[in-house]
Amino acid sequence: MEFVYLGFWTAVAIYVIYKIFRCIRIIPAQDVLIVERLGKYSRSLRAGFHILIPFIDRDAYYHTLKEQSIDVQPQICITHDNVQVKVDGVIYLKIIDPVRASYGIEDFQFAAIQLAQTTMRSVIGTMELDKTIGEKDLINSTIVAAIDQASEPWGIKVNRYEILNIVPPKSVLDAMEKEKKAQIAKRSQVLLSEGERDSRINRSLGFKEEAVNKSEGEKQRRINSAEGKATEIEALAVATAKGIEAIAGAISDQGGASAIKLQITKAFIQNFLHVAKESTEILIPADVMNLPTLIANLTESKKPKA
Repeated sequence: MEFVYLGFWTAVAIYVIYKIFRCIRIIPAQDVLIVERLGKYSRSLRAGFHILIPFIDRDAYYHTLKEQSIDVQPQICITHDNVQVKVDGVIYLKIIDPVRASYGIEDFQFAAIQLAQTTMRSVIGTMELDKTIGEKDLINSTIVAAIDQASEPWGIKVNRYEILNIVPPKSVLDAMEKEKKAQIAKRSQVLLSEGERDSRINRSLGFKEEAVNKSEGEKQRRINSAEGKATEIEALAVATAKGIEAIAGAISDQGGASAIKLQITKAFIQNFLHVAKESTEILIPADVMNLPTLIANLTESKKPKA
């Protein structure tokens, strides 16, 4: 009997020591301990050392004030064009009022997940598949606004929501892949045709410029040639005129007539010898044999009548 009493009091002592030990609390930074006294909210303990009253105070809830990330499990959503897609995501939220997070709702994490899934189904139901895949930011902002409005009494703040994956059925993926390939092939053909067109235009412009350049060059060549010939004729005429003037002046000088006769005679003999060298048979007019008379006739100058 004594052994039973001893065991009972030993158990009571151990329980009391445990309760006294549990009354000592060291709260880390960014954590909050909700304390109830006799079943009623008493106070919120922040970071630091705290002592509770044994058997009167109770640590009811323990929260972290850090931002939390909560996975939203994949769920089936139906788009506006009746395509089933599997969507999952992540909620990022933070407790701003530990008291309301403790007493305002039973489980704020579960409630946030359920609200996110409900809102996601509603938003995706108003969009077609193509827009659903391309408008993730719009879906995220809509879900954040809905959860944030509903979670205000819960003492939490939803910072953002991120869709991780939107997975259509395999048949839809195959159709989208074929459509994408067709678009790529079409774009490739358009680019090739545009490149060939530009190439032909460039070649035709090159031929045109080449023909224009050739015609301009030929025109300039002819102009230059004509100008050269005109200059040559003009220079030759001037030289001939000057030569005639010089000859006329020389004839009018003393002894000029004799010099002219000598030059004519010399030129005649040289030309005659040149002709004789080129052929072995020569027909000579009779007047040629009378050389002095011929030279006199060639060099005879008519005097002006008195």
